Amino acid sequence: QVQLVESGGGLAQAGGSLRLSCATSGRTTRTYAVGWFRQAPGKAREFVAAISESGGSTKYADYVKGRFTISRDNAANTVYLQMNSLKPEDTAVYYCAAGFLYSQYTYHYDYWGQGTQVTVSS
Repeated sequence: QVQLVESGGGLAQAGGSLRLSCATSGRTTRTYAVGWFRQAPGKAREFVAAISESGGSTKYADYVKGRFTISRDNAANTVYLQMNSLKPEDTAVYYCAAGFLYSQYTYHYDYWGQGTQVTVSS
């Protein structure tokens, strides 16, 4: 079993920045691909970014490309999401997820964190 804990959420102004962290623990004898997803009230959970097991490959949703950066420190079992130039429409609960496939689809991920709230004011 793998546990994921997100942190770093909070309130930011439009144009500001936040950095989210996703710390993994438990059975971490291997590394996993990790994805970040978000869910705004009344909306479906949507893909934000993903990073491969090694960190050598990344992918982003078009609406965050150029503003968000995903990275990982495997020695620290932590994945980061640097969010710059935040917009009010980025407001959502952000979830990290771990799985065996490097993917933009929720069903490819086996383990999920509880989420962290990000609120961007205009």
